[in-house]
Amino acid sequence: MDDKKVLRDLAKQVADIAAKPVQDERRDLWRRHNSLERTRPLVIVLGMPYWQEVFPDDKLQCKDPFLREHERSLRQKIHQDMLNDDTVIEPFITVAPVYATLCGDERWGAPMHFVHSTESRGAGYFEPPVKTEEDISRIVPQPHRINETTSIERFNKIRDAVGDIIHVYLNRAPIYSGWHADMSTDVARLLGLENFMLYMLDRPEWLHKVQALMRDGVLAQQQQAEDAGDWHLFNHNSQAMCYCRELAGPSEHTEPVKRDKLWAFFASQETTLVSPTMFDEFVLQYQIPIISKFGLSAYGCCEDLTNKVHLVKKIPNLRRFSVTPWADVAKCAELIGTDYVFSWRPSPAEMICRGYDAKRARKLTREGLKACKGCHVDITLKDVETIGGRFDQLINWVKVVREVSGK
Repeated sequence: MDDKKVLRDLAKQVADIAAKPVQDERRDLWRRHNSLERTRPLVIVLGMPYWQEVFPDDKLQCKDPFLREHERSLRQKIHQDMLNDDTVIEPFITVAPVYATLCGDERWGAPMHFVHSTESRGAGYFEPPVKTEEDISRIVPQPHRINETTSIERFNKIRDAVGDIIHVYLNRAPIYSGWHADMSTDVARLLGLENFMLYMLDRPEWLHKVQALMRDGVLAQQQQAEDAGDWHLFNHNSQAMCYCRELAGPSEHTEPVKRDKLWAFFASQETTLVSPTMFDEFVLQYQIPIISKFGLSAYGCCEDLTNKVHLVKKIPNLRRFSVTPWADVAKCAELIGTDYVFSWRPSPAEMICRGYDAKRARKLTREGLKACKGCHVDITLKDVETIGGRFDQLINWVKVVREVSGK
């Protein structure tokens, strides 16, 4: 089948989904919920690590590798709609830019070489390029620079294929955003995860120097992007739906905005085993100046923040807390209270990855909601590595959790 026809057929389906009245109903729910108004607990399934079980790459129909990426993305939106969770399917798609950095594809100058596992979907590791104090000079913060020619070519390729069916925008956000702005992610790749933790003990001044260098690099690049008018409302990031009373939502307009009109998402999964004091000294104090430039923020991904809640509260524009499968849900509820959104992330292994049992899902949901009773709760099932090839069971999980949380 012709690549363009494949994309057009999928884009029509996504456009129809995005036009459903339920999308506005969900936007309104998220606006109220993220603005700390009482709603039912919202439910989302975030990310699709299990995707190869639903639609393996060898079933994709586009021959062009770049178009295959967008075919996959469109198919994932269609399957997300089938879940009937509280995800908003937006009436647009975005095209990632190609960055023109000083050092090729290396976002911090030094090459972050990933060593792949010999097993399918096995765990790999990063070979750290910064091992001595002299190596710090290899870390070269990059300016905000987009390869306009290549980026526009990619954008036009998608726009010409489906632009008359669904809105297409070029995402011009800087490379230091999301995971690459929290510094925790990239410093662990530059120094090595074990070294990152050990240096807090035996090379503290050395590590402070690295973190300050990266903080200033992120701030400079993000400011350059803002000066260039390259932040837009589709650059919101909160690991949820970015609608609230205080900020315009992703679909509301496409003019350039400053960071204070956007949600920011930050985390520090790499310091899960680090004491609260060291987390504060070596990570959070460097993140706060970056986070503070944004309108609202969400903090935490898979790390247990139970003993760090009091520190994370120092973020001045904080609105959402992540409460992971490893956290003490009841203690977090007591500490977080009603001043923030309580984003509860139940264990995907317990819920579905080790075999789905609706009765068990109901029990786990009831127990979790009881522990955080009174909080502004949403439920996020994320990092679902496998569904045993049973997408219907994931659909049923959403239905079951909706029934329990609705009560």
